[in-house]
Amino acid sequence: MIRAAVIVALLALSSACHDQASGGAGARAQIKAVGSSTVYPFTTIAAEQYLANNPDARPPVIESTGTGAGMRLFCAGIGAAYPDIVNASRRMKRSEFEDCLRHGAKEILEVQIGIDGVAFAEAKNGPKMALTSADLYRALAATPGGKPNRYRTWRDVNPALPAIPIQIYGPPSTSGTRDALAELIMAQGCLDTDPEARRLKETDEDGFKARCQRVREDGAYIDAGENDNLIVQKLTANPNAIGVFGYSYLEENGGSVVGVPIGGVAPTTETIVDGRYPGARPLYIYVKKQHMDAVPGLRAFVQQYTGLWGAGGPLARRGLIAAPAEVQQQSADLVRTETPLALDALK
Repeated sequence: MIRAAVIVALLALSSACHDQASGGAGARAQIKAVGSSTVYPFTTIAAEQYLANNPDARPPVIESTGTGAGMRLFCAGIGAAYPDIVNASRRMKRSEFEDCLRHGAKEILEVQIGIDGVAFAEAKNGPKMALTSADLYRALAATPGGKPNRYRTWRDVNPALPAIPIQIYGPPSTSGTRDALAELIMAQGCLDTDPEARRLKETDEDGFKARCQRVREDGAYIDAGENDNLIVQKLTANPNAIGVFGYSYLEENGGSVVGVPIGGVAPTTETIVDGRYPGARPLYIYVKKQHMDAVPGLRAFVQQYTGLWGAGGPLARRGLIAAPAEVQQQSADLVRTETPLALDALK
């Protein structure tokens, strides 16, 4: 019943008490979060726990928009019309923080909730691929080595791979998972194979991103939207394809898909925690401190979140990988003291 209440809340916002956040229009009596499809299920569980502990509260509104789109909504202003929380499968960019500042969101809490991995997967009856960052760079980049991508099969990329078409289902450009794919996997593959890449990285950041991190748009990479479960369905229907999504979805769908090793390392909880898996990344929520007193229950919601992310807790049972104990404590202390993020901490 609680889950149903959260789902219903995703469909409509109701106004009730006065919104005290400066610059707001109208009123809002419920918490609103937007952002990452990877973090979405964890914040949804936090909302269910919040309702269980506060049965008279209005159900929080949790929307899966993708990290990039969520950041734009979150940073667009202060007040009832703007989200309180943005879920993020990557760290906030300096340019996004500056956008928040321009629109009056001057105090933002950065809370790491756990760890995840950018997982590559195939159907259980797939070709049993084993790839490297260099293979994935050549297969995915728009201009590998500075030239238009002409690779059509995996064997074109690497003679040791099967002669099947390159078909990779993944998230859209607004997704934090897509950003992490480019930054953690493609960029490293580019540095490993392209002598020009290191010079560009040191002297021309935009040129490096264009050469090493821009994804091809000729049909080999297939934008499957923000619904990661849809990618799983597409893999079972097309066993020769590969999918890209957060590790939690791989773990949740272990009956139908398996992880693809990168550099000989399969995506597992252990390899993500110890950093051996190259797609490991932190997950965050960002919270407007200026909304803490204005939105009923927001402070309690965020404080409660800190009790859910431990190993063996409800978020771990849903697939979140618990951060190291010291990171969990730092995040809990940050929530307790409501210490805002500093611009200088971002790049």
